[in-house]
Amino acid sequence: MLYYLFEYLEKEFQFPGASLFGFLTPRAAFAMILSLLISTIYGKRIIRFLQRQQVGETIRDLGLDGQQEKAGTPTMGGLIIIMATLIPVLLLAKLENIYIILLIVTTVWMGVIGFIDDYIKKFKQDKDGLKGRFKILGQIGLGVIVGTTLFFHPEVTIKEKLPLEQRQALLAENPKIEPAKLFESEIKSTKTTIPFVKENEFEYSKLITWISSDLEKYAWIVFLLAVIIIITGVSNGANLTDGIDGLAAGTSAIIALTLGIFAWLSGNIIFSDFLNIMYIPRVEEITIYIAAFVGALIGFLWYNTYPAQVFMGDTGSLTIGGIIAVIAIAVRKEWLIPVLCGIFVAENLSVIMQVGWFKYTKKKYGEGRRIFKMSPLHHHYQKIGYHESKIVTRFWIIGILLAILSIVTLKIR
Repeated sequence: MLYYLFEYLEKEFQFPGASLFGFLTPRAAFAMILSLLISTIYGKRIIRFLQRQQVGETIRDLGLDGQQEKAGTPTMGGLIIIMATLIPVLLLAKLENIYIILLIVTTVWMGVIGFIDDYIKKFKQDKDGLKGRFKILGQIGLGVIVGTTLFFHPEVTIKEKLPLEQRQALLAENPKIEPAKLFESEIKSTKTTIPFVKENEFEYSKLITWISSDLEKYAWIVFLLAVIIIITGVSNGANLTDGIDGLAAGTSAIIALTLGIFAWLSGNIIFSDFLNIMYIPRVEEITIYIAAFVGALIGFLWYNTYPAQVFMGDTGSLTIGGIIAVIAIAVRKEWLIPVLCGIFVAENLSVIMQVGWFKYTKKKYGEGRRIFKMSPLHHHYQKIGYHESKIVTRFWIIGILLAILSIVTLKIR
């Protein structure tokens, strides 16, 4: 809203300094600062409100050190993240941008699902919360909305470079030619970025056109299924990662910051041309959302690091997982998720492996056996004897290394 106010002041009255809000970087900086202030200052008030409402965490006895001390710690702290993200976005972003609209819908949608789950746990005294099938249905519903919008909306496009010979001719004629003139017109495409292949690009339609070229018209179904799987997997991975103080929020901040770099580069025609990466018009506006999101996560860490004063609950973990998944899909870096979101993937796999192996060995030997001392993976290290602060710090370090590796893959062709 402030963006439109200052745009009006600049246009009608040439108000001093109003033009600053027309630039991406200052707005992103303001968004991060504002979200940090909201999450740290108003976060304390939300924690006190949750304490008054007796929204305390009920701890199951898993035999972990320091576990019972956490009983009664306020949960539903994901409300802090949601509030601190949405307010700066509504004030500073271009609200007509389709990517911003999708991310706002994602935040509210997943926030509602998580809130219902936490509400059932705390106020209905049902420790299982919202039934798993309803969570999955909610994630699938969001996947359908995001997938169909990204496929059919006219403003979701890419620009490809002109053929090499034509580019060389234009550059020979005018070495100072604008980079925009070296690109073709905007086109609809399901192309995405994938490392280790020629040009680092992959077209979803190729998954079915190898059978028959006539199947290309059904490419949207393949794309939609991929979006649903990604959103479901990442949101559940974030949910599983939220098991010890500061782990999910810190890991998510690293991932989101990396995606912010991708969004900024992919939405800038000069940098995308220089780095030879996919140019996605209008996607740079996501940088505002990501800046607010990262600021909210860091501000939340002020109260969530060990010993935590508040837990994010499913209100937060499902939301941040959904946001990360949609951003990755929007900037066409979803195939980097196994690397960039490696912590989430490891947490997911540890649970799948543990449950699968236990069922298999119980059926075969009559007694269930385990691969890990406990799953998800972070609890395994707790059982070994590592303090949770050490586990969190080391997972953060691994997350940073994975983020760097993800950026490097842009040039591995």
